[in-house]
Amino acid sequence: MAWRLRTGRWQKLAPGVYSVFTGAPPREAVLWAALLRAGPGAALSHHTAAELSGLTSRVSSTVHVTIPASRRFTATAGIVAYRSGRLAVAVHPSLRPPRTRIEETVLDLVAVAETFDAAFGVVTASCQRQLTTTGRLAEAMGQRKKLRWRDEVTEALGDISNGVHSLLEYRYVHLVERPHRLPAAVRQVPLAGDGRSRYLDNLYRDYRLCVELDGEQAHPDDQRWQDLRRINEITTRGITTLRYGWTDINIRPCQTAGQVARVLRGHGWSGTPRRCAPGCVAAFPAP
Repeated sequence: MAWRLRTGRWQKLAPGVYSVFTGAPPREAVLWAALLRAGPGAALSHHTAAELSGLTSRVSSTVHVTIPASRRFTATAGIVAYRSGRLAVAVHPSLRPPRTRIEETVLDLVAVAETFDAAFGVVTASCQRQLTTTGRLAEAMGQRKKLRWRDEVTEALGDISNGVHSLLEYRYVHLVERPHRLPAAVRQVPLAGDGRSRYLDNLYRDYRLCVELDGEQAHPDDQRWQDLRRINEITTRGITTLRYGWTDINIRPCQTAGQVARVLRGHGWSGTPRRCAPGCVAAFPAP
C-alpha cells in the first residue's frame, strides 16, 4: 500500500480511505470517502444532502455527514460531522450514497440557519422545486423535539400553502397586509395571455387591484421588457397594478400599506384599516 501510494498508483482521499485509481476523484468518490471515514451508519446530510437532492446548486468543498449519536468522530479536514439519535429514521431507505430524506435535510438546514430569512429560503425552495410539500415538512417537524425557528417556520408553512413564494412576499403579508388589517389577497393567481402562463403575486380580486413584488435590484433589458408586457397585460384586464420592491416593504411598510388602502377604498373596499403601532405613519383614507 505504501509503495502504491508513493508511486501515485493509489491516492489518499481521507485518513484510512484510498482510491485505487489515478487522476482527480469524481464527486461521488469524494462523498463515499467521507462516509467511509465517518464510519458505520453515517449518512450525507445538511448542505451535501441538499446538493444531491437538487435543493441547491452549490457544491461545497466540505462534505457534511451525520453519524449515530452513540458514536464519536475524529475531526478530519474537509468533513463536518453531526450526531443524531434519530438518524435511522432520517436516512432515505434506498438512495445511494446514503443520505437524509429531503424533509430531514430541509429541517437540518433550518436548524443551523443563523437567521429566519435563511431558514425561510430553504423551506420555500424545497416546496417551489416540488421536492416536498408543506404537509410533509409539518409532519417531519412534529417528530423533532427540538428545532430552531419552529414557531416561525410553522407560521411560514401556512403562508406558503396559501401561495407565498418568496421572502419579499412573506414580508408583504407580515409587515404590510396583516398588521394594517388590509383584506387578504389571493396569492399566485394564474393569468393567461400571449400564449404564456403568468402568475400575479397578490390579487385583491373583488377590488380589481394587483400588488406585484419585485425582489430584484435590477433586471436585464429582456427581463425588463417582459415585466412591462406583463403589467400591460394586467391593465388590459381592467386591473390596477401597484408594484413594490425591498425598500417599500422592509423600510416603508406603513407608507406602502396606506397607499394600498387608498387604492382599495377607491375600488369599493369598505373595511377599516388600522395602524400597526403607535408610531405608524400610514396615511389611510377617510372612512
